[in-house]
Amino acid sequence: MTTLANKIDFIGFITVDHANPNGDPLNGNQPRSDYDGYGEISDVCIKRKIRNRLQDMGERILVQSDDRCDDGCDSIETRVVNEPAMEKPILTMKENSIKGKQEFAAEACKIWTDVRTFGQVFAFKKKIQKSVESVSAGVRGPVSIHTAVSLTPIIITSMQITRSVNGKAADTKGSDTMGMKHRVDFGVYKVVGSINVQLAEKTGFSEEDAEKVKEALVTLFENDASSARPEGSIEMTKFYWVRHDNKTGNASSARVHHSITTSLKEGVTSPHIFDDYVIDDSALKNIEGLSIEIYQEGGKNTVNNYL
Repeated sequence: MTTLANKIDFIGFITVDHANPNGDPLNGNQPRSDYDGYGEISDVCIKRKIRNRLQDMGERILVQSDDRCDDGCDSIETRVVNEPAMEKPILTMKENSIKGKQEFAAEACKIWTDVRTFGQVFAFKKKIQKSVESVSAGVRGPVSIHTAVSLTPIIITSMQITRSVNGKAADTKGSDTMGMKHRVDFGVYKVVGSINVQLAEKTGFSEEDAEKVKEALVTLFENDASSARPEGSIEMTKFYWVRHDNKTGNASSARVHHSITTSLKEGVTSPHIFDDYVIDDSALKNIEGLSIEIYQEGGKNTVNNYL
């Protein structure tokens, strides 16, 4: 695999139409929002979807959701212990040395794509082998992602729902037949992130891995349908993949991310479609030394390249 040699930034615009992109379990699973009414999609949620898409591509994933488990392991610890290639690295942990931790982390990065992409904390307290009392090691991944935030405040609609059957046998209908369902009527969320070359060199994250992450981001909501997110209700409508011509970058990630500005079209007060917004990327295109790929409509077309 080819070592990643160029810093990469990315900016995406996610359109949500009558769906719940990320429920808040501490608020009755209502769509996440801040105190000013702007919608949010957590970075953890986005990374989960990237892992799912990478898994769809045939990549080995350490942090799997229960409904997508493909190896019969019920935890990260079980997955690590049952991996034959990790047997020797686990034994190196018995002295709890820096070298042992480095060997353990290096092997984990080779095996699991999400470990070398996002990093991972390994903390197993119980005895996992005869001579190994515990495992404690950490990996810093090169790919970092911010919480996605809506361009304008969102409107959340809640509706009461009922089920036609009880969850358990009873003479009369119980309270479990009633519930609430929440959705965002419409919103466009901006998500940004970066790939750090120095950390990529440490984890073995390659050019090929970067291409897979790009494909995962462009198709982030494919194979992700649920009752809260019906098929077609959420999509990555516009996506920028920005490659610098060196390791450290031609501009800071903050400058790149802020170089794309948005506003409502004249006369629009309540947006209902993506085209109600004006996306101004002229400042991004004026930064020297960048190669920019622009994808629209679910990544089906590459719009242009700017050098």
